[in-house]
Amino acid sequence: MEQSDIDEGLYSRQLYVIDHDAMRRMGKADVLIAGMRGLGVEIAKNVILAGVRSVTIQDEGVVEWRDLSSHFYLKETDVGQNRALCSEKQLSSLNVYVRVSASTDKLSEDFLRQFQVVVLTNSPFEEQQCLGTFCHSNNIKFIVADTRGLFGQLFCDFGESFEVRDTNGETPVSAMIAHISKGNPGVVTCSDEESHEFTDGMLVNFSGVQGMSELNSHAPIEIKERDRFSFSICDTSNFSDYVKGGVATEVNQPEILSFKPFSVATKEVLIDPGLVEMTDFGKIERHRSLHLAFKALHQFSEEYGRTPRPRSQADAELLVTITKKICADAEFNELDEDTVRKLSLVASGDLAPVNAFIGGLAAQEVVKACSGKFTPLRQWLYFDALECLSDEEEGTEGVLTEDDCAPRDSRYDGQIAVFGSAFQDKLKNQNYFLVGAGAIGCELLKNFALIGLGAGEGGNITVTDMDSIERSNLNRQFLFRSQDIGRLKSEAAAESAKAMNPYMNITAHQNRVCPETEEVYTYSFYSQLDGVAAALDNVDARVYLDKCCVRNKKPMLEGGTMGSKGHTMVVVPHLTESYGPGISGGEKAIPLCTLKNFPHRIEHTLQWARDQFEGLFKHTAENVNQYLSDPAFVERTVARGDVEAVEILEGVYRSLIQERPQNWTDCVSWARRQWETLYNNHLRQLLHCFPPDQVTSSGLPFWMGAKRCPHPLTFDTSNTTHMDFIVAAANLYGQIYGIEGTRNLVDIQNILQGVKVTEFTPKSTVKIAVTDQEMKEENEERREEDKDKLEMLKDKLSKLQLSDQNFRMHPQEFEKDDDNNFHMDYIIAASNLRAENYDIPTANRHKSKLIAGRIIPAIATTTAAIAGLMCLELYKLIQGHRQIKSYRNAYVNLATQYFVLSQPRASPTFTVAGQQFSLWDDFLVQGRREGQEEMTLKELLKHIKENYNLTISGLYYGPAVLYSNDSNHGDRLKLSISDLIRSVTKSEIPALQQMFEIIPSFVEDEECEKTPPIRYLR
Repeated sequence: MEQSDIDEGLYSRQLYVIDHDAMRRMGKADVLIAGMRGLGVEIAKNVILAGVRSVTIQDEGVVEWRDLSSHFYLKETDVGQNRALCSEKQLSSLNVYVRVSASTDKLSEDFLRQFQVVVLTNSPFEEQQCLGTFCHSNNIKFIVADTRGLFGQLFCDFGESFEVRDTNGETPVSAMIAHISKGNPGVVTCSDEESHEFTDGMLVNFSGVQGMSELNSHAPIEIKERDRFSFSICDTSNFSDYVKGGVATEVNQPEILSFKPFSVATKEVLIDPGLVEMTDFGKIERHRSLHLAFKALHQFSEEYGRTPRPRSQADAELLVTITKKICADAEFNELDEDTVRKLSLVASGDLAPVNAFIGGLAAQEVVKACSGKFTPLRQWLYFDALECLSDEEEGTEGVLTEDDCAPRDSRYDGQIAVFGSAFQDKLKNQNYFLVGAGAIGCELLKNFALIGLGAGEGGNITVTDMDSIERSNLNRQFLFRSQDIGRLKSEAAAESAKAMNPYMNITAHQNRVCPETEEVYTYSFYSQLDGVAAALDNVDARVYLDKCCVRNKKPMLEGGTMGSKGHTMVVVPHLTESYGPGISGGEKAIPLCTLKNFPHRIEHTLQWARDQFEGLFKHTAENVNQYLSDPAFVERTVARGDVEAVEILEGVYRSLIQERPQNWTDCVSWARRQWETLYNNHLRQLLHCFPPDQVTSSGLPFWMGAKRCPHPLTFDTSNTTHMDFIVAAANLYGQIYGIEGTRNLVDIQNILQGVKVTEFTPKSTVKIAVTDQEMKEENEERREEDKDKLEMLKDKLSKLQLSDQNFRMHPQEFEKDDDNNFHMDYIIAASNLRAENYDIPTANRHKSKLIAGRIIPAIATTTAAIAGLMCLELYKLIQGHRQIKSYRNAYVNLATQYFVLSQPRASPTFTVAGQQFSLWDDFLVQGRREGQEEMTLKELLKHIKENYNLTISGLYYGPAVLYSNDSNHGDRLKLSISDLIRSVTKSEIPALQQMFEIIPSFVEDEECEKTPPIRYLR
């Protein structure tokens, strides 16, 4: 299926990583991927999802048992058949816009000429060298990717002159201007709202500068940073005097890169370390040794017609000998022989996680080659995960024998070759909990299926996700197809994973993991688990799941992506720190006064528009429905405070009585009046309070820097944005009242002719707060006035006689991806009109959806790489590694080939009464033993004293004080812990709640800030 233009519904998340122009360039690219073992199919999957014009997969070989260890589209019945032909159908179904074809012929120069990018995987060295030379001389982008057990290799050659149009994909830096001096150089002073992010040598454009308007049409200017709030530019001596306003914005400059051909780069890497990209800075020397060892592997295969046998010490010594000879020829004297031996021992292995990581990186290089977006790899990359080998193998390669790792005609042969058959049995018997079946969740399930996690009689994977599949998911959540749209993610993902490995035991849930589901995910549930994998898209959910893992002492694998960036974290009980609340961050909140009256960025107007949407079309309707169905609603609302209560109850009364529409005409009339209020009246009132020439007490202009002086708008039916607002607002207003609307502009314009808009006169009595603090103070001053209003509203509402059924409303739950529901239509129009009020550059639909919809940019390449790294840590957890140096947390940016793989931080400790504890420690108490009555408070105090030699002085359950030795709590000593909690909290305990987390304090150390919790099992 040809693609005339970009399908934004399908590629919506990827378009925030790769812009429209880059996507169009990709849509003209034809890519060849040679070699359809696990690595080749991983690259092909990611490239097809990304959306090139065509992908041709080529392989002359047939399926072997070991291929099933990492090839997710092969079945046991495919053994003996051509790999490319077996892969074609499934790969073709990934993206209807990409033509996929298979070739079983030998690669020839004539065949290669039809492609813009050629990728070789698991290919002989002579073929790499020959085809690399041909591609370089014919301006065909050339990529070599290879994996051998726990090792990976990647090479790129994009020709003599390759243009990178955007080196990093970051949003250009910008800053608001407070002043520009005349001089040589001119000095630009930025608004003191926040420091600028410019650095020396950046090029900037100017816009919106008043007075010194010459800058607005000037070519990009190189800047020099002076301090956090100023930078110098060109000679401004002859420019006009600066008056006010303006924004400086970074200009992305294209970069021309030159690459060495494969044959040259192979030799020069030893004398030019800059040709090797580091994936782990603790292994710099190892990378160069690997370059020679991979070349030696090719020679070994050519000489002996096979790869080194798994765990063969004799073959390992042969490979070392070959590598030494290559070193001598290259005059390289720093060979790491131990690394070469280990490469030999595992080289015949084929691991899904390593293929996922290298395959994600290689596919991203294909995207760069096709689009000119992001900085390509220059030019070699090596990777190893030797830490995955068991702790016992440190320095002693003889723990596993050749028999342990020999082929068994098993779908896991590629993995057994590295870790042995006993470890495979261990993998099969694991019980894991996967939270999230989105992009990372799908990739993890694919890897779990391939490695055989939970695929034995005693094993199981429980996957939970409450979301349903949407069309925008298909671009990166590759377990789903168009026919799955509307299905539950967890069920569809579980089915797809089981199709990859029929032996998998997998259970699908549709629950959110949160306090409300603790009756499902109980202590008993966690006690049966071996570990947890978090594939979540928000920090709060990660923090909660991490808390559950700490409470139940379970390891957690955590990973996340944002565009080309990704991270992984492994949490190991009693060894590493946890994810914890300390890691969680959040976007800086926009001050209320900025949103309400002083916006200066499009982000401000979009947040304001989103708030308008939520208030007008969701919260008010929800409040009305609660008022109609809950007799205690008014009382509960009053308890929230006078200011908030007045706002809520006014909205309820207004929606039920004053502004309730009877028909479509009323909805259009409301939208027109709303337009006048928001974009004319409010601005006129603001300018009445703060005229354009207003000065502060210090004599400076009030409207300067971040405070942009607004201007009211005049409604015009011929203005597209004005009418967009009316259409969306009227339809949404109709929807919450159950009134059918229309998009017919002629009908709407006819109604607008009859709408009377009340003339507005600014009031001198109105006060407008300039800061959030002033707003708080004004709310305090209005307390008496609000109390009177509140009493009046309560009286009015108490007299209403309304039928619940007739007056119920239909709240709108914001959905950004439905282009027919008016939600984004309203937000875009509302935001851009407000931006026009304040002379802020407007945003198109694409950018508006990103910001207002809080979309996380995503691309399949990063997701695959991150899931691969997570599963390498899974190997270590199942091996039972107890040395923290074995584990790796990762941060990667595939746009710039930036990798940081570092050891996790150790779990911090604290001291209580001379005893040392960590966050993993607790006092676990069995409340009932062998059918006995539940433990009383008195017995709990005694238990802690006898077992831990600590005297409890206080017990706290959430905010409730269960016990204090300073209070008269003697009557509580005879109560069971469950009855005590019921009594103090005055609430029932959920029937399935098995554990109470109680925080103690101790007589022996009253001053300690932190103590281990008592985890009480009832």
